[in-house]
Amino acid sequence: MSSSPTVRGQLHPRFDEILTPGALAFLGRLDGAFAGRRAELLAQRRDLSRRINTGTDLDFDPATQSVRDDASWQVAPAAPGLLDRRVELVSPVTRSMTQHAMESNASTWLADLEDATSPTWFNMIEGQVVLADAVREYRAHPERKRPTLIMRPRAWHLCEKHLTVDGRPISATLVDFGLFFFHNAQTLIDAGFGPYFYLPKIESAAEARLWNDVFVEAQDALGIERGTIRASILIETLPAAFAMEEILYELREHAAGLNAGRWDYIFSYVRTFAHRGDEYVLPDRERITMTTPFMREFTELLVATAHKRGTHAIAAPAANNPTLQDDDMRHRVLNVVHTEKEREAEEGFDGSWVAHPAMVDTVLSAFTHVLGDKLDQIDVKRPQRFDAAALVSLEGTMQTTSLQGVRHNVSVALQYLAAWIDGKGAVAIGNFMEDAATVEICRAQLWQWLHHSTQLAEGPQVTRELLGRVIDEEMTKLKRTADADESERLDEAREVLERSALTDELPGFFSNYAYVRFLLDEGLRMPRSIDSDDLRQSEKVDEVA
Repeated sequence: MSSSPTVRGQLHPRFDEILTPGALAFLGRLDGAFAGRRAELLAQRRDLSRRINTGTDLDFDPATQSVRDDASWQVAPAAPGLLDRRVELVSPVTRSMTQHAMESNASTWLADLEDATSPTWFNMIEGQVVLADAVREYRAHPERKRPTLIMRPRAWHLCEKHLTVDGRPISATLVDFGLFFFHNAQTLIDAGFGPYFYLPKIESAAEARLWNDVFVEAQDALGIERGTIRASILIETLPAAFAMEEILYELREHAAGLNAGRWDYIFSYVRTFAHRGDEYVLPDRERITMTTPFMREFTELLVATAHKRGTHAIAAPAANNPTLQDDDMRHRVLNVVHTEKEREAEEGFDGSWVAHPAMVDTVLSAFTHVLGDKLDQIDVKRPQRFDAAALVSLEGTMQTTSLQGVRHNVSVALQYLAAWIDGKGAVAIGNFMEDAATVEICRAQLWQWLHHSTQLAEGPQVTRELLGRVIDEEMTKLKRTADADESERLDEAREVLERSALTDELPGFFSNYAYVRFLLDEGLRMPRSIDSDDLRQSEKVDEVA
């Protein structure tokens, strides 16, 4: 019999409305049913990583050729509220951002408990409170036009250490999904929608099958018809690009689309080939656009695959933040974004993410200009090219790495990490809205350039000494305008950056270590006096829990 989790985090106001006995029992049921499979699949990820590092190449699985060749199967038709996906606004789940999102002209609102949220205990459960209130607004005022709500839970590699079963932390994925589904599924159905989700960082068809079984178990437990849940899948890992049809097949009863995640996908490229040759070393991240050959190959395959199986293809986010710019610069930025999104619509995408409400109308205009009166172009079928080599080859990519690129990665990573440690998950840096994916690509590139002694355009090679000097210089710049608390956060950010970018091995994610070091409630937090073995184990503890 499954055990209900024990709550180890502080109970803030209204947390008792979320952490009810029934909800905790529901989490216990999900944990009892799926914790073992989750651990097995994470072990399979590590095994694949070892094989790739020793020379195995990624390829399309010959064992599932029949799934790709079978033209007869389609995913479920679009659910209520998911016919129009032209503009999807992604934001953290705070009171203010929820209000902005619900009052926007976006087609959907992606309420993000993953990369746009710093996973403090308060943020995660307060986010559930905010979501429950928002869902009840949908039901109370059905006459108001609002974006369709889609929730993104945390990914499979993370645990929620404030909820334990027999002392073992349970999957953060199951916590986020389970609490939202338990409290809101029926209310959303009554409001004319349904419980809709975005699934992050999937790497295989087996992981998609796990998600599908979670959905079946959850629907059966609450007496909700199977297939009511709909899930859009983020293709933001390199292994998933080789299994898009198989992922859709496993989730076909619940699937609602594919999304091309840019920064996480590039980060996954570095992570996947961390210990391979110099031919996999990426240039300055600003040089890697959606028209870069290996990225273009990825997006063309994604659009063709989604439309072949009767579902939406959603483009990478427009992360621009035009609100801090003068009028001339703002108009230039909006024009550039409009042109970029028109190009994506012409390539077959049915919509795009935006990371700031001020970008909604521009992106909506761009897609409407191409689609006209249509809400999507799923009926436009495009040829599939199953070219494994083209998905990973950097041929045709300008492979220039500059000192400015190094410096920019360091500065942005430090700024974001300081904010993340302070509980903020979506941060305006420069003229962009940044989230955790930004840090992942920044620190992974620093690691890759260091590991391969990459020669910069200015002449010197990337060394530990060079990176140390750049970090010192950027810290000095940032601290000039920082108060005492901000200065302390920057010191903590530096600790995370150095432990996730300057180590002998590339840690899978920065968040595993940073979470246990800085975000846990008092009494659960990792002490400062830790060694390198603790760093390596902090990730494994989550994965086998």
